[in-house]
Amino acid sequence: MIKFDNVSKIYNGDNEPISAVREVSFTIQEGEFVCLVGKSGAGKTTLIKLLTGNEKPTCGQVFFRETDIHGIVSADLQKIRRKIGVVYQDYRLLQTKTVFENLAYVMQVIGIPDTDINRDIAQVLEIVGLETRACSFPAELSGGERQRLAIARALIHRPELIVADEPTGNLDPYHTFGIVQLFKKISQMGATIVLATHNKEIVDNLKKRVITLEQGRIISDDPEGKFIL
Repeated sequence: MIKFDNVSKIYNGDNEPISAVREVSFTIQEGEFVCLVGKSGAGKTTLIKLLTGNEKPTCGQVFFRETDIHGIVSADLQKIRRKIGVVYQDYRLLQTKTVFENLAYVMQVIGIPDTDINRDIAQVLEIVGLETRACSFPAELSGGERQRLAIARALIHRPELIVADEPTGNLDPYHTFGIVQLFKKISQMGATIVLATHNKEIVDNLKKRVITLEQGRIISDDPEGKFIL
């Protein structure tokens, strides 16, 4: 489903080039749950930006279902992005819209009919446990509920891949546990998940595949790994 082929990303620094990702190669099969781990600055976020097409590699290729996502026109890249749901650490919710409206907006942008919007939102809110909060605004939600809404927004257009960048970074242990259980549930429904985190407890408890980055390089790729840093 996903393939990184000898990918490097180099940024222009103030004094010298900065290698954020160095000669990275790996594949992710459909339905896999993969933890992407590493210390801050290891290259996790850059790798996600390369996967979602928000950054271009300096060299190498990134494939989504055998399509080089950096070798296609913008319109085709947008079609691929609609197959990817992204969850951010800082939620990125629309503060002046309710829970329902945050989800409806995403669907309206891509032209989904109102009847389908109402049906799909009800289903997704039930999956994430927010069915009683549809009329609430983000400011009225707890941190855990806001992250559940962010996950619901990533799910609402039924993506093939969910990418989460430090989704529990702002949460306490109680809400972190709830979010991890939610990702497990989504994985069991058949979604492919890439979870970037530096939370050792999450990684060790999941017992899923772990790709470990250090200074932009992959130093370990374990099918049932633990946090080794």
